[in-house]
Amino acid sequence: MSYASLMVYVESEGIPEQRVRIASELAEKFDAALIGFSARAVPPPFVAEGVIIEEVTEADIAQMRTALAKRGDWFRGVVGDRKGIEWRTALDFPADALAREARCADLVIMEQQIRGRYDAYRTLDPGEVLLKLGRPALLVAPGIGSLRAEHVVVAWKDTREARRAVLDALPFLRTAGRVSVVEVCDQDEKEKASARINDVVRYLERHKIKADPRPVLHRDRSDVNHLFQFAQEEGADLLVAGAYGHSRLGEWIFGGMTREILASSPLCCLMSH
Repeated sequence: MSYASLMVYVESEGIPEQRVRIASELAEKFDAALIGFSARAVPPPFVAEGVIIEEVTEADIAQMRTALAKRGDWFRGVVGDRKGIEWRTALDFPADALAREARCADLVIMEQQIRGRYDAYRTLDPGEVLLKLGRPALLVAPGIGSLRAEHVVVAWKDTREARRAVLDALPFLRTAGRVSVVEVCDQDEKEKASARINDVVRYLERHKIKADPRPVLHRDRSDVNHLFQFAQEEGADLLVAGAYGHSRLGEWIFGGMTREILASSPLCCLMSH
């Protein structure tokens, strides 16, 4: 198993050059096609007291299409003109459009955090996308300029999402120099946690991947902070974790781990829901 097709999201505004370069490097590493994608939605008419005050014209829509096409020119300028490069756009809400276009990708690469003011017509919400995508997502933390994935940390919880994430991360795990399977647990759960992560290690061994089981005792901080501390002290550069959450009354409700990773992860994260 490897990645044959990667998709990277390019905002309709701003310059996500580091993320696009990471995507390009990963496409070369896995000998994969690379699809750049950008979207923005057409805003509805502005209505006051039943009267349309302002609405988008055909000229406005043509201007939006032109702007998205220029993003494609910028994208090709960053990744170069090589085989397997493709550019796609949509006039639609970014989260919905990306989830739909992900049907043609093995891995979707996007920013970890929302920058600036959130605007559903222009801005991608990574958390919303994670729960809609149906594909693994590589979230690139702010300030990260490259990703070697030399030491990968698997954040283990005995859940469907974590099992999915490990499977989705196999291409990274195969090429890593070191893999650590970590479960944060209380002292009275250490024996059971060790048994669980040893099972994961044996599973990876059957895929020709050497991994170390590393139970970490829970102390005076969140599980995610324990994971971040372990990753930083051990020189890890990629975290693999399940993404937890659901939709309730039209709002996305995230698990504590997912919310903390999205808000403050200092390293890139591969997440699956």
